[in-house]
Amino acid sequence: MNRRTPTALGALLLAGAAAALPGTAVAATAAHHHGHTSRGALPGGYTNLVVIYEENHSFDNLYGGWGKVGDDRVDGVQAPAVKQVAQDGTAYGCLLQDDVNLTTPPQPNTCQDAGHGVAASNFTNRAFTIDTFIKPSDTTCAPEGVYAPNGLAKGSGLPGGCTRDQVHRFYQEQYQLDGGKQDRYVTGSDAVGLTMGRYDTKALPIYQYLHSHDAPHYVLADHFFQGAFGGSFLNHQFLISARAPLDTSAGALGAKSSVLDSNGMVTKYPLYTPTGSVVDGQLTQKCADGSNDAVKACGDYAVNTVQPSSIPSGNGAKIPLIDDSKYPNIGDRLSARGVSWNWYSGGWDDAVAGHPGGNFQYHHQPFNYFANYAAGAPGRSHLQDEKNFIASAKNGTLPQVSFVKPYGSENEHPGYASEHTGSDHLVDLLKTITSGPQADKTLVVVTYDEFGGSYDHVAPPKADAWGPGTRIPALVLSTGMNHSGVSHSSYDTTSILATIEHSWGLAPLSPRDAKVSDLARAVAVGARRDGDENGDENGDSNGGGHDGQDRADGGSSQH
Repeated sequence: MNRRTPTALGALLLAGAAAALPGTAVAATAAHHHGHTSRGALPGGYTNLVVIYEENHSFDNLYGGWGKVGDDRVDGVQAPAVKQVAQDGTAYGCLLQDDVNLTTPPQPNTCQDAGHGVAASNFTNRAFTIDTFIKPSDTTCAPEGVYAPNGLAKGSGLPGGCTRDQVHRFYQEQYQLDGGKQDRYVTGSDAVGLTMGRYDTKALPIYQYLHSHDAPHYVLADHFFQGAFGGSFLNHQFLISARAPLDTSAGALGAKSSVLDSNGMVTKYPLYTPTGSVVDGQLTQKCADGSNDAVKACGDYAVNTVQPSSIPSGNGAKIPLIDDSKYPNIGDRLSARGVSWNWYSGGWDDAVAGHPGGNFQYHHQPFNYFANYAAGAPGRSHLQDEKNFIASAKNGTLPQVSFVKPYGSENEHPGYASEHTGSDHLVDLLKTITSGPQADKTLVVVTYDEFGGSYDHVAPPKADAWGPGTRIPALVLSTGMNHSGVSHSSYDTTSILATIEHSWGLAPLSPRDAKVSDLARAVAVGARRDGDENGDENGDSNGGGHDGQDRADGGSSQH
């Protein structure tokens, strides 16, 4: 495997990254550059990278029934689900439900759990299949812009089989994970028993597409974790900058500091009662000495949804524009190196024009929080509508790096999007890419921003005080791949950053992406059709993070 030392510019950027992160240490090690002199810089020799960033599902919730890829078994849900426990540590007998379509399912409610306040339920303390009770054709989806906290009853909404949304916030998820025991998802959620629901994986449009005759080969990464604890806002920030932004206004724009009880919780839920005063704020809890400490994750760091100070922006607490000179992002790094890139978002043009769609999500636009990408700033041209991506994929003019964020109704987010409709849109995007002129040279990464509040049985590794969090679905694919297979190596969201950085010789943005494994091992499992791989099936490119044997399925036509 080839490795290259960074250019002088890369070395200067690395030093700048260290200076920009007070209280943390960035090792001044060389940035490794995958590549071949006659081929693209990316692992496998690809020239273009497309990252499709979907919404809010854990691995078990969506891909847990994947089964085998060739002769390699995906780490799904073969083991019984971890018994969920109440606040006092005792196991539930039944699962309380508050989604309107699960409180009275079409079967007798035969389970009682008086000790935990469940008078009657059809759900015992185990995982269950959502499709059994809410089918993809059921009319349970809310019209755009309508909020239904407990879902819409069948017959009162639109088709799509939507469930209610579930809480997915910074401190709540840490409580739910319970130090890796994975046993408090129900207790730490406003959606209680829905957290244990999962979809019939093999009925999903993405699964059916990838197992059809003309589909590209793919590699499923079954140990890929969300970069940070919590929700979409923070994980979008980790996708592009590997850090939580600071509220430099000290709360003047409405963001509040979190206050934790003795269990680390910040609010009351149907099955959780706080042990003291709590505040479920947008910022981390205060540090004892009043500082901002990135190592301890305390101070004025924004971790739950805040709005950008640049248009388009929604209502609610904001943070000031982030100073790129102090806290750069991957876009800044790519532009400085002369690598072409764009962030493509569904509904962007309408939102900028002042008439956003009802399901346009402002906090899904992470670059819009940075000064260099605000309205009128030099980097603004990199923020484009998803329709531009589709046109570029069709005519062969994709930039070297593309981030694609589907519109709210098409991103699979529970509560306001249909899972199957979103999966259909994902398939459409993949078909557009894989039928375009750049298909064989394009590497596609499909993953999700975070778990959406849903249970997963695999405990995440411990990297730092920010995460990683719950395991999420991830696929790497290309028409240039020769095999389908499974990568069992450990990755998180910042592995995408590391892949970009190692490919183009860029300095890391934080201690996390400086140490995380990039995706070279996963790409190597797929193997280029011409046999010229830039990955190494026997080791990660930066020597870290491996916790399993990766292998291809050994076949060229079986998916």
